Amino acid sequence: MVHSATAGTGSPAAAPAPPGTSETLAEYAARHRLTVSGARPGLREYMRQLWGRRHFIMAFANAKTRASYSTARLGQVWQVLTPLLNAAIYYLIFGMMLKTDRGIDNFVAFLVTGIFVFGFTQTAVLAGARSISSQLNLIRALHFPRASLPISFTIVQLQQLLISMVVLFAIVLGKGEPLTLKWLLVVPALACQFVFNIGLSMIVARFGATVTDINQLIPFLMRTWLYVSGVFYSIATFTEDAPSWVRHALESNPASVYIELVRDSLIESHVTIPAHTWLLGVGWALVVGIGGFVYFWRAEERYGRG
Repeated sequence: MVHSATAGTGSPAAAPAPPGTSETLAEYAARHRLTVSGARPGLREYMRQLWGRRHFIMAFANAKTRASYSTARLGQVWQVLTPLLNAAIYYLIFGMMLKTDRGIDNFVAFLVTGIFVFGFTQTAVLAGARSISSQLNLIRALHFPRASLPISFTIVQLQQLLISMVVLFAIVLGKGEPLTLKWLLVVPALACQFVFNIGLSMIVARFGATVTDINQLIPFLMRTWLYVSGVFYSIATFTEDAPSWVRHALESNPASVYIELVRDSLIESHVTIPAHTWLLGVGWALVVGIGGFVYFWRAEERYGRG
């Protein structure tokens, strides 16, 4: 059982001594090996606790997946219909009206791949921002590593993406792209994106836990990110006359990187990506994945308070 070394809201060092002693509460707690209730564990211990809750994380994610569209008549079909409807709208506006298909041999496969891959990050961020604030009753009722929640919500988005990928593969094949061994590279590409999404989800989860208005801001930020990630146009083509740093900045943004990795794996007619794109994909996953985890852990004791 975890005991508290504090009394009320006072500081242990400044609090009066327990009756019959000359010690401060801090000294009294140290002598009896009392610990602060709800204190943040060390990073290694926190990771150990998180691994111990792996079955809870998967069960929670599976339950959320089943409940996602339980009230909709078409159920999880909407997970596929939503990106397809978006693809149809973007094709009409950008492909046919604005002619952003310049320099792209198979624009339909190019567009649909971009929408599905970007949608994975978009939905993970939106869900992550609400993962703490929407589960306050659970947080206050049970003791568990709070990182379980953004991880679970990201797993939900991964499960839904995997359903959508079946449709994506069918569209790519239907548009004349051959099935090759290179398709297997989709697995490490999405694995890197998954780790990146977990880290990003934890970052916005910490913000969302204290600044609820972030849920109103994130859709605008994600829409801006969509427009600069080459989802419905070729970055190389549209930056031909721009300074080289503009092209490099757009191509190095993580959403563009993961989209290009999957496109290069699935679409044979796609322009070959530079070799360093894979290094960027792994690098973004490590930096944001590890950094986001540590950033979230540092506020562990504050989630659900107030």
